[in-house]
Amino acid sequence: MNKNLWLLAAAQGLFLTNNVTFIAINGLVGLSLAPLGWMATLPVMGYVVGGALSTGLVARSQARWGRRVSFQLGLLVAVLSALLGAWAVASQNFWLLVTATVVAGYYSANGQLYRFAAAELALPAFREKAVSLVLAGGLVGAVLGPNLASRTRTLTEVPFMGAYLALAVVALLAMGLMTLVTFPPAAPKTLGADGRVDEGRPLAVLMRQPVFVVAAGAAALSYGVMNLLMAATPLAMQVCGFPFEDAALVLEWHVIGMFAPGFFTGHLIKRFGTLTIMGVGVALNAVCIGIALSGQDLHQFLGALFLLGVGWNFLFTGSTTLAMQSYRPEEKDRAQAAINFCVFATMAFTSFASGALVTTQGWMLLNLGSLLPVLLMGAGLAWLGVNRVSPGSHV
Repeated sequence: MNKNLWLLAAAQGLFLTNNVTFIAINGLVGLSLAPLGWMATLPVMGYVVGGALSTGLVARSQARWGRRVSFQLGLLVAVLSALLGAWAVASQNFWLLVTATVVAGYYSANGQLYRFAAAELALPAFREKAVSLVLAGGLVGAVLGPNLASRTRTLTEVPFMGAYLALAVVALLAMGLMTLVTFPPAAPKTLGADGRVDEGRPLAVLMRQPVFVVAAGAAALSYGVMNLLMAATPLAMQVCGFPFEDAALVLEWHVIGMFAPGFFTGHLIKRFGTLTIMGVGVALNAVCIGIALSGQDLHQFLGALFLLGVGWNFLFTGSTTLAMQSYRPEEKDRAQAAINFCVFATMAFTSFASGALVTTQGWMLLNLGSLLPVLLMGAGLAWLGVNRVSPGSHV
């Protein structure tokens, strides 16, 4: 770990503070402001829809201005969107709140690239560990996010307005950290046989690679399952009569599960292989659903969400490592944008489905529905393993 990786890990922690706080409060604020109950998680959905719509813009800004400028633009948007969210809550305007979360999606699309930037700040032999350890910076968000939401929701006379104002301060702090990170210069342009700049293979060719298909699919579905259950948890616990502090505790341990393994996931991938660790992640997702289906006591919510977080870490770190083997440096911006678009599109669907299912069908049916993407991830990993496709293959 060098200075730049530590700073990027800290920025990742503040990014996750934003994400976790949004998850903790947006569904509840949405429920209080929404015209209809099933619309409660639209502000959560708006965040990921904004991320999906921003992936192309972020890719172009990364290619034109480099990592640091693009990341700083994302943080500036984070400040402005948090202030807009505070205004929406103060004015009790549901659709303005949804707009604020859509705008905040641009920051999310930027933050999703921190893990790829981590690999560029380390030696090639340290790449898996660098990705894993920077993701571990999310532990800051695990502790700070739920506590920030809990302690600032009554900071002003309007409930939760203080939480949005606090997020603006968090983004300003992250901007200061990002100015200290030194990113490597962009790879020099190479010329093709025709004398033109070689921009690599078309995106359609990249996306047809078996390794890319499984990596992008696992990244999207692991985030989808996590989002489906995590976004619904505060609502489900409220229905069960638990106070907000209990929901914040469950989310805190969930995010600890997401990022604490980052201190050793890279070592596990090095020792046992990417597909093996991703397979363990699928199994943990299945166990999580089993616990959630067994009952609705606090310890069951806590255990299920913690294992969901650990399973996500194994799957997402593994899929990131796998994806980096499918493109060359000159192809990275569009390849990473395509992967993140898949992630955000899946999250957008699950955010909407989460609120609709938990408010109309209940917590149990929501968990049963989560089994389908878990089975799809398992099938994809098995297919890649049976076909003996090397993780380093470009074909």
